[in-house]
Amino acid sequence: MIGLIQRVNHASVVVDDETIAKIGYGLLVFIAVEKHDTENEVDKLLKRLLGYRILTDQSGKMNWGLKDTRCELLLVPQFTLAAMHTQKKGLRPSFDKAALPEHGEQLFDYMYEQAVKAHTHVQKGKFGADMQVTLTNDGPATFVLQTSPEEEDGRSVAARAKTKTKTKTKGRLRR
Repeated sequence: MIGLIQRVNHASVVVDDETIAKIGYGLLVFIAVEKHDTENEVDKLLKRLLGYRILTDQSGKMNWGLKDTRCELLLVPQFTLAAMHTQKKGLRPSFDKAALPEHGEQLFDYMYEQAVKAHTHVQKGKFGADMQVTLTNDGPATFVLQTSPEEEDGRSVAARAKTKTKTKTKGRLRR
């Protein structure tokens, strides 16, 4: 699962000439659901997203996450974030990693429901719609968060195993 985060002064989503979502200062997050994603990846990404310290404090430093503030959150589905470049397709992006629409919509809706439970000011775009997204990026500040089934607590299983091996090795050397 991929989240492209933009810290914004304000953002809105228009569908068929109607504003369906609008926020003030906070985070606009474009969400791409990939084929392998489950509710577990949604939970991991949302936890990171709510705690990611990219909102500014009184001194102008990035010290606060959404969970520390009353700032707003706008979630917008965007399957094109899952695009990748392949030699076979040349200059045409491949969307082979993107989830099928039914699966993507189900997980996007789940993410929105969980976000509403965890944070008070949440809006969303419309899955599968032709959306016009308007924003004023603050900073500019743009970040990418990505999860995969192979990770736990933000680290890959391989990285966790490597850390455990180093810890065991250090313990042996000290004896």
